[in-house]
Amino acid sequence: MKLGQNFLIDRNILDVIERLGALSDEDVVLEVGGGPGLLSQRLAQRAAFVHVVELDRSLEPNLRGVLEPYDNVELHLVDALDLDLAALDPAPTKMIANLPYGVAATVILRTVAELPSIRSWVVMVQREVGERLAAAPGSGAYGVPSVLAQLECDVKVLRPVSRNVFRPVPNVDSVLLGLSRRRDGSRPPTRPPAPPVVSLVHDAFRHRRKALAGSLQLSPGSEPGVRERARAALVEMGLPADVRAERLAPAQFVELAGRIYT
Repeated sequence: MKLGQNFLIDRNILDVIERLGALSDEDVVLEVGGGPGLLSQRLAQRAAFVHVVELDRSLEPNLRGVLEPYDNVELHLVDALDLDLAALDPAPTKMIANLPYGVAATVILRTVAELPSIRSWVVMVQREVGERLAAAPGSGAYGVPSVLAQLECDVKVLRPVSRNVFRPVPNVDSVLLGLSRRRDGSRPPTRPPAPPVVSLVHDAFRHRRKALAGSLQLSPGSEPGVRERARAALVEMGLPADVRAERLAPAQFVELAGRIYT
């Protein structure tokens, strides 16, 4: 993980994040990228508990000083990619963060898959990452991250963010991204996609210029006859046998995996 994070310093944007996060005194927040602690402090004042994750140990003294008045914060000095999410206690219910650019998509998808307790996300990410996660089927940005995020959540780019609200000023544009885990009435959050679905999504997009069935056949470790089974399944679903992966909605990947692998 690259340590060069761009810190959010604009109080107006902090106000926006706080408002969009809609925190209650029962929420447990996961913040990845504590930085100087400006957002961490605001979260601690509103939430029941805050898990702050920061890798850069040079920031530790200042961050601990900012958070010292609050007894509802735990600081995790670890790479977010190595953090044991399941061990977080209490379990987070929301993620609100200015995510380090280099790991933003991976962190979001990890928390979606591994922390079913999280109901919503308000995160600052690079514009391209936000647009990719929120992309609709058939668009150029639609791909593996889009499908994996949207299998579980409604995903929306909430607003663009000026480069000038960060120090140092980044060379990329940013957006605030919102995710909301779908629920069915009073039922618990949806479970993470089954491994066959995740594998199918990755293999389907592995060769973007080829038809989905052909891409599956060319993927490492593909099963004999998978191309023919995929083509037949797509036709049964009312789709062209030679359709490309970017034309399928997330739910159709689940159906396709069930038809191919069962």
